[in-house]
Amino acid sequence: MSSETRIPRRLDDTWKLGFIDLDVALPFIVLFGFAALADSFQFGWKSLVGAVLGIWASRWYSRRRADKHPAFMLHLAYWYLPAIFSPLKRTPPSHFRRMIG
Repeated sequence: MSSETRIPRRLDDTWKLGFIDLDVALPFIVLFGFAALADSFQFGWKSLVGAVLGIWASRWYSRRRADKHPAFMLHLAYWYLPAIFSPLKRTPPSHFRRMIG
């Protein structure tokens, strides 16, 4: 039998939506989706504003995370969002700024 086994080269690639990373495309999708819902799925000025804001948010996010750790935004969420959004259970709350030890 001459069946070849395919071995993937990269296992830890980020999810893609076409050729764009999913986490970069997500702000555009969310903002444009809310604008389309507000505009009752008719392409009007609200959808156009949602598309422009979505492009701006996606570009801001991609520039913010460039050349940083892959979980950089998770770290920002830990420091700036309330503790109910944090999946970390064994770390102190983020409002404790001074550590002893």
